[in-house]
Amino acid sequence: MPQLTVMSSNSQPADAVAAPWMEALPRRMRPYLQLMRLDRPIGIWLLFWPCVFGLVLGATAQDRSFTEWSDVYYLILFALGAIVMRGAGCTFNDIVDRKFDAQVARTRGRPIPSGAVSVASAVRLLAGLCLIGLAILTQLNIFAIGLGAASLTLVAAYPFMKQITWWPQAWLGLTFNWGALLGYAAQTGTLGWADAMLYAGLVFWTLGYDTIYALQDKDDDALIGVKSTARLFGDNAKMWVARFYTIAFALILASGYAAHAGWLFTPLMLAAGAHMAWQVKRLDIHDGDGALALFRSNRNTGALMALAFLAANWFF
Repeated sequence: MPQLTVMSSNSQPADAVAAPWMEALPRRMRPYLQLMRLDRPIGIWLLFWPCVFGLVLGATAQDRSFTEWSDVYYLILFALGAIVMRGAGCTFNDIVDRKFDAQVARTRGRPIPSGAVSVASAVRLLAGLCLIGLAILTQLNIFAIGLGAASLTLVAAYPFMKQITWWPQAWLGLTFNWGALLGYAAQTGTLGWADAMLYAGLVFWTLGYDTIYALQDKDDDALIGVKSTARLFGDNAKMWVARFYTIAFALILASGYAAHAGWLFTPLMLAAGAHMAWQVKRLDIHDGDGALALFRSNRNTGALMALAFLAANWFF
């Protein structure tokens, strides 16, 4: 049986990045920032990129260039929203999972199980973040506000999915990519087939990259009974990631065509597809550190897709 290595309460998570700015802040603030995962920004990027895709696709569907002041305003709003709502989601997840986290060496050092943040304080932080998120959401049109509110059901249910289904990565995909729908709705006041294809494609993208992420935890997850696609697929995980990425690429490409994206969309999307293929080629399902590095590289995959949508809009 695999053995868990004890981790002290102040150990840095494996996917954290150096954050000198955090060290400059008062010590009592740091656990709250860690609870929001501000020392692990990859999640913010993966939440933000779909918003960008949706915003640009919405402008493209209206046959206009993504260059208006309202576009810049929306980018700022959605960037702030990604930071705030990712923090709220992680805080809620840690409140729900605190008993599981306390049993696993890798997660004992999180702010709640380590005792650095009380449950009551975490609830107050969650309430504050949700209020900020609401203030951001109310800057959008009525349809987009209702659509944003609807996402709360997905967010609230996600922490329980890994005990209910072998496919929590699929639920994460539905949740994390809601910004693609919201961005499009903010621009157009409605939803369309192009955005539906984009959203579906991004769900498959998440299925791929979060299966990669789950590979590093599969032994610990087996010990505590947490389900994941990494455990479900076993030795076939690499093949399934390739399938998910292939479907994701096809659907995202189709969404651009449906919105009449310009001629640059295809070659630039091919660069994003090549990056996905590179991930699959490099993936070793038994190398947890390598899986984490590949997972984090999806920030670059998202950047390449954003470039494709922007260039296609500007040069159509």
